[in-house]
Amino acid sequence: MLRSRDPLIVGRIVGDVVDYFDASARLKVLYGNREMTVGSELRTSQVANQPTVRITGRAGSLYTLVMVDPDVPRPSDPSEREYLHWLVTDIPEGGEVGLGDPKAAYHGVRETNADDNRQLWLLGSLDEGPEGVPN
Repeated sequence: MLRSRDPLIVGRIVGDVVDYFDASARLKVLYGNREMTVGSELRTSQVANQPTVRITGRAGSLYTLVMVDPDVPRPSDPSEREYLHWLVTDIPEGGEVGLGDPKAAYHGVRETNADDNRQLWLLGSLDEGPEGVPN
């Protein structure tokens, strides 16, 4: 995809919150039966319960999932930037996030910041590559 048309750039995620990256895993997030995509909009009541999350990536990898809000309390004044909504480590590739180790329990978006704020799902892996060299 051309970088200038990448929805993460258009939505001010890349450049404002994270540097540009090439994705090496796929993250599937479902609230009920609705799959989230870049730019999905949901009401606070729709994100009150922990979603189903599945990761497809490199076989044998373990992943860390972080859900943050870079716009707390509001985009014009993000004084609590990177507010943590959820943190789970050691999620196996191909597995549901429930198989990982929760470090910060899930809690949905607060009413005070639900309307215009972005919710980011960040996924990372610290696997070792060939001959023990970190990737």
